[in-house]
Amino acid sequence: MTTATDKLIIFDTTLRDGEQSPGVTLNTEEKIEIARQLSRLGVDVLEAGFPIASIGDFEAVKRIATEVGPLMEGREKIGKPMTICGLARATPNDIKRCAEAISNAPYKRIHTFLATSDLHLKYKLKIDREECVKRAVAAVTLARSFVDDVEFSPEDAGRSDRDFLCHVLGKVIEAGATTLNIPDTVGYNTPEEYGDLIRHLVKNTPGADKVTFSTHCHNDLGLATANTLAGISNGARQVEVTINGIGERAGNTAMEEVVMAIHTHPNFYPVHHTINTTLICRTSQMVSSLSGMTVQPNKAIVGRNAFLHESGIHQDGVLKNRQTYEIITPETVGVTDISLVLGKHSGRKAFHERCKELGFGDINDEDFQKAFDEFKALCDKKKNVNDADILAILSNQIKTSNTTAFYTFVSTQVVVSTDSTSTANVKLFDIKANKEISDAAISNNGPIDAIFEAIHRCLDRRFRLTMFDISAVGEGTDALGKAEIQVMVDPETAKVKDERITKAAFSTSSADVDIITAAAKAYIGAINKQLVWESELSTGTARSITEERQVNV
Repeated sequence: MTTATDKLIIFDTTLRDGEQSPGVTLNTEEKIEIARQLSRLGVDVLEAGFPIASIGDFEAVKRIATEVGPLMEGREKIGKPMTICGLARATPNDIKRCAEAISNAPYKRIHTFLATSDLHLKYKLKIDREECVKRAVAAVTLARSFVDDVEFSPEDAGRSDRDFLCHVLGKVIEAGATTLNIPDTVGYNTPEEYGDLIRHLVKNTPGADKVTFSTHCHNDLGLATANTLAGISNGARQVEVTINGIGERAGNTAMEEVVMAIHTHPNFYPVHHTINTTLICRTSQMVSSLSGMTVQPNKAIVGRNAFLHESGIHQDGVLKNRQTYEIITPETVGVTDISLVLGKHSGRKAFHERCKELGFGDINDEDFQKAFDEFKALCDKKKNVNDADILAILSNQIKTSNTTAFYTFVSTQVVVSTDSTSTANVKLFDIKANKEISDAAISNNGPIDAIFEAIHRCLDRRFRLTMFDISAVGEGTDALGKAEIQVMVDPETAKVKDERITKAAFSTSSADVDIITAAAKAYIGAINKQLVWESELSTGTARSITEERQVNV
């Protein structure tokens, strides 16, 4: 047993690695809201993005550094604002662009990386070990000329030769690196292997006592959290994590799992954290809603079933003493049975206070007024409006706030007959042409298919629906319906001929009292994201999705 004396640095990469989840594309306003919430949560370092990827990514990182970087709300016990970090490949242009993006943050870090496994060196980079060391040292040296806080990651460290790892890490320490992140890039390692690797590097890397070792584990074998905890036990004092474990392929280490494992075993792990655990559930809901990535019901800590007990034996035990089957109380992570219920007589002040408690207290006056108007409209349709409803309203508003769009949804009419033939008429507003457009369609596959077909006719092109989920927001027959949709372009009708189009997927969600309307709004929202990206491709300003997928540190 050990005493928790060392501070564990929580490095959140939801906005960078998390956004690399297939179909996830967050706009700038969504990123800023999430960044604010992560600051309140107590995150120590926020990896805000990959500035070189696109103009949009650069601007988002710059705004986060400027607007969120100085914030102290909820961080009084920590004593300083969150460090804003940007990712850069080991190239001068990447590093300079990153330095520019984070320049306004009071605390800033450049995170640069280069593959070190023989597999990556031979087949991806086509360089030898000597050139690898040379590039790594040059990158860290340049980064250190801009900031005092430099992190270096040897990509695919989990499959790299250990002696070579110690050598290259020793050299970047000499060059000025302050944090060494050890990625299990492809989720290959087991906890025993990964823990032993961290212990070996801490013991054998020249200058190891001058730096902080960090973990970054992917979940391809379902071992990300276990590997991260093994890393902590063997000397790592920073963990790279995402909310809900979102990320490329099977995802990253989930912050909530690592934090609550340490919280539940305070005398086992030699670290402590400064995360405000009562904000975990709220943060999870925000990220899920804005990213369109649904949290599985049985997800540890934040899944909706995490604190439910259906078995009679379990229910009996919990009623007698909650500790019989609950190792964490729901209140510890912000799950409560008490919700402030608002109605049509609730005023702006009550609504604003609830928005603030849900993590959306910083929206501007115009966006707040739109959200309040939508809240009042919902009150006319529902007797009581609960937290889930308000969160859906706020998420809808943030998704549409200051977002480039080609089309907006106006209305739809649907007729469904008993023989399964459905007819849908859809009206959209063409922003560029400044006029309404409409069309209709008939389908034998139900009303949703008819609506989507009508939308295709309005736009005179087709899209492929690759994911469609519907769920109730809250409880009761009058609950809001939430539609989560992912689309890919149909190459034959694409306006821009680029092979990258066939590999890109875009998703969004929308909520409405009418689930059919919610589906139509979400479909248009996903299509708008696709069209914006196509427009950026034509002007050369688009993020290179295929390239960014390769920076999977």
